[in-house]
Amino acid sequence: MTIIILTNCPAGLRGFLTRWLMEISPGVFIGGPSARIRQALWDEVHQYAETGRALLAYTTNNEQGFTFETRDHKWHPIDHDGLTLIRRPKTKPAVSSKPPPAGWSNASKRRRYGKR
Repeated sequence: MTIIILTNCPAGLRGFLTRWLMEISPGVFIGGPSARIRQALWDEVHQYAETGRALLAYTTNNEQGFTFETRDHKWHPIDHDGLTLIRRPKTKPAVSSKPPPAGWSNASKRRRYGKR
């Protein structure tokens, strides 16, 4: 079983993949080609995806029963003791450019002094 997911890729690439795989949803292709055909398809995705992103997942004989490859994703697969995991990039918290207002908030005033 092979699954290829495309995001923001040219329509011609999607048309090319429909020769070998079935498009079950926009940009989601599934099928059972041989390993040689799967690698040829993945090479074509790398060549023609331009600024788009792609993910390839396929069954294999390992502990998880599948493996996957990515192209231009922010999340990257890493090997951890024989298991393939996804490493997400750390996101930095948004820093406010202005300081918080001085004094008590309206909610704290109501809590302390009652409703007014």
